[in-house]
Amino acid sequence: MQINQKRIRIKALIKKEFLTIFKDPKNRALVVLPPIIQLVIFAQALTLEVRNIDLTIVDYSNTYTSRELISRFYASKWFRKIYFAKTKDELKQDIDLKKSQLGIIIQNDFDKKIQNKKTAQILVIADGRQTNSATLASGYANEIIYEYNKELLKKYNIKKPEIDFKIRNWFNPNIEYKWFLTVSLIVMLALILSLLLSALSIARERELETFNQLKVSPLSDDEILFAKLIPPLLTAFISSFIITLIIVFCFQVPFRGSVLIYLIANFIALSSIVGIGLFISAISFTQQQAILGVFAFQTPAVLLSGFVSPVEDMPVFFRYLSSLNPLRYYMLIIKGIYFKNMDFLTVFKNLIPLILIAFITLYIARMSFKYYNKN
Repeated sequence: MQINQKRIRIKALIKKEFLTIFKDPKNRALVVLPPIIQLVIFAQALTLEVRNIDLTIVDYSNTYTSRELISRFYASKWFRKIYFAKTKDELKQDIDLKKSQLGIIIQNDFDKKIQNKKTAQILVIADGRQTNSATLASGYANEIIYEYNKELLKKYNIKKPEIDFKIRNWFNPNIEYKWFLTVSLIVMLALILSLLLSALSIARERELETFNQLKVSPLSDDEILFAKLIPPLLTAFISSFIITLIIVFCFQVPFRGSVLIYLIANFIALSSIVGIGLFISAISFTQQQAILGVFAFQTPAVLLSGFVSPVEDMPVFFRYLSSLNPLRYYMLIIKGIYFKNMDFLTVFKNLIPLILIAFITLYIARMSFKYYNKN
């Protein structure tokens, strides 16, 4: 009898939490539409790819050989406009004014050295104010020059010891940055939604002065906390599933893993994040404090997740610090299942830290809730 009454009380509070979130049409729109809108905008606008590069060339040689090299840049899909300068100073001015992202200087003895089977030099200058763009643009230029160099070696029958290498990209053959970005957005958008909804749940009750009604109700602290856990967890879980369907069917990003393992891992990862949100909510007395707490956690968590830069490239201290970050394992599991069909054993090894984080954060949230509930 007591168990049935307990279930009825919990179900009633869970229903109340769902109604609080979804009864207002504005709230429904805010929960459902922003993740989809953000997915579409970020997938189209946010990219680390470098295309439409403007290039300035100083061709002191002005010969058939140098013009053949320049024609390769015209034919490349990466370069948009090619400007010609007469001097290095003009090239420098183009880069200074951001008219061009890249500059190439071909020396006047370029053709002569090639005819004499000697090494000819080409200077590539990149705008280092944007390091990612500079690195990628230089790489494109180097690839074009390398391929042209191979043609010259064959044309003039120059036997030069070299290593001929070919690059093959696993899991993303054409290096589609949209694949990486959209799958990463599953984690980012689920983080924002689950963290925000859970962080506001208890703080909202305190601010609206309805929290005292919960305190005098037959519900225990554990029952209240459990009822506060379920709505944001299920809402974020369903939202992430919808986002995954959009990525698969609208953005045509292939899903290679097990759907069941993916859903289980997603649920466990979201539980650890909701636990952090409930902890923030338990120590917050207003919704403003809860939102500030979300921002205080969210930005470091994203930076330490491996989304911006690989965890392996971070300083030792931050690598250890990232091991406490649920987003690090969440990102690793989602990408692993999505792109390379990560097996269950590997997924489980990465789920262990998430399970521990979920238990610890939910326990801390429970203790904080009980402490602040007494005071």
